Amino acid sequence: MKKLSVEQLVKLFITAQLDHWESYPEFEIKMRAYSDLMKEIGIESISSSQLSRRINDLDTTILQKLFFKVLHELRFHTHHLSGLANIGRLRIVDATHIKLPAVLSEWAYVTKGWNVVKMHTRLVVASPDVHYPDKIIPSNGKASDHEGGELLIEVSDATYVMDRGYMDKIRMNQWIKDEIKFVIRLKSDITIQVEEEFEVPEGKNILRDAKVILGAERKMRPVRLVEYQDSKGKIYKVATTRWDLLSTEIAEIYRNRWIVELFFKWIKQSLRFVKVWSTKPQGIWNQMFIAMIAYILTLTVKLKTHSEKSMLSILKHIQAYLNRTWEEFINALEFKPKKTSRGRQKIPDRPKEQVNYGRVALVIEKRKKQVKRTIK
Repeated sequence: MKKLSVEQLVKLFITAQLDHWESYPEFEIKMRAYSDLMKEIGIESISSSQLSRRINDLDTTILQKLFFKVLHELRFHTHHLSGLANIGRLRIVDATHIKLPAVLSEWAYVTKGWNVVKMHTRLVVASPDVHYPDKIIPSNGKASDHEGGELLIEVSDATYVMDRGYMDKIRMNQWIKDEIKFVIRLKSDITIQVEEEFEVPEGKNILRDAKVILGAERKMRPVRLVEYQDSKGKIYKVATTRWDLLSTEIAEIYRNRWIVELFFKWIKQSLRFVKVWSTKPQGIWNQMFIAMIAYILTLTVKLKTHSEKSMLSILKHIQAYLNRTWEEFINALEFKPKKTSRGRQKIPDRPKEQVNYGRVALVIEKRKKQVKRTIK
């Protein structure tokens, strides 16, 4: 397109995702406000209807390829990270849903009042504080977790971590044959036949460590069962092919599954990935990849600058300096306030300070006893 190339379109929408542009009228306001940025991107003016039409028509494979390209850049900054101590890298597989307005998205109908799409995600845990998606599969809401998982679970050195929604004996048996390492929570109704019991460590939360066969038909290859109790007394049963680790380390692997829940929460709250710009399938698939690209770019900035700031702080700096130069952004990121004092020190037995409420507010110091009244 002469007026708006694919490159310009993608840059604009990634900017919008980073800066929380929630509607097309807001797009127009921000584009006028960020005139220098728009000049850098190469956009003079564009209407909301054109933007909506173009993001809905854009071939999602273009964004998918761009996602893998920025992922390649990120791996340059994370190749030295070896995962969790004694455990290695994890790949957590899970899915999150995005709710859509029922009136405009009949194609996403699942059940009454529940029109949703899903983003099946494979999250790499490269270190305790560095994690990122390395593959996503968009789907409608009727696609089950394990159907999405089939496209995400591949031969890898990492250990896959999954909730019980991904448990399927046929698939698990194939993972064992393919020598795929996994830790998966078992469903409560699964038949477990013990082949051999192992000693559990004293003073730990491990209740059982055993070699078992899952299913009453005894057709599965043996797996390791680790049963443990969390701090709230809840009992978990997980199956794994990691025979080389301690039972406490197996429990620690599954506890780290919570990282993917925090990731989904972060992209929805911090990137505002609950606000969709389209109610058409391809437009939503495109926004999924745009949101993941925005996340990876934010993490890449954090790693490239060696900043100790949190991901949220990095994102806030990006938003504040969208219309400024990279040098100004780096200076702001490296800014350290000069402390002139040790701050307020706690004074013991400090007398209660009288509160100044001003002269316009209604203030009730002590509630009066309610008196029953009647209408005269």
